[in-house]
Amino acid sequence: MKIALQDNVLKLIEVDNVHFTVIKSWNKMKWNRSLRQLEGIADIELLDKLAGLFRLPAHIEEYRQRLHTVQDAVDRERMNPAPAPMFDYPVKLPLYQHQVRGANMALLTFGFIEPKEEHHDA
Repeated sequence: MKIALQDNVLKLIEVDNVHFTVIKSWNKMKWNRSLRQLEGIADIELLDKLAGLFRLPAHIEEYRQRLHTVQDAVDRERMNPAPAPMFDYPVKLPLYQHQVRGANMALLTFGFIEPKEEHHDA
């Protein structure tokens, strides 16, 4: 099996029958008959499922880890009881906490701000 990641589209070719049946059952990838390949959006769920089936190439595994890092940062921000603005938002009035939280989560999700590494004390 060969795997490629172009932008955020994952493409699989030369997939054996067993893997094809399993992957197709997830309803995350579609069969492109003319190109004879499976195609789907490379989201966390699909990449995690594929990582459970076989080892992903290094660059795709790095992309998967990056998605998890962003998702973890968004989840931390969602539960933050006292969010601080991550950007000087161009608004005249002070933002409410839920607005700051939402704006920060959007910046993280769309990649305008890099997630900060969280340090755990042991």
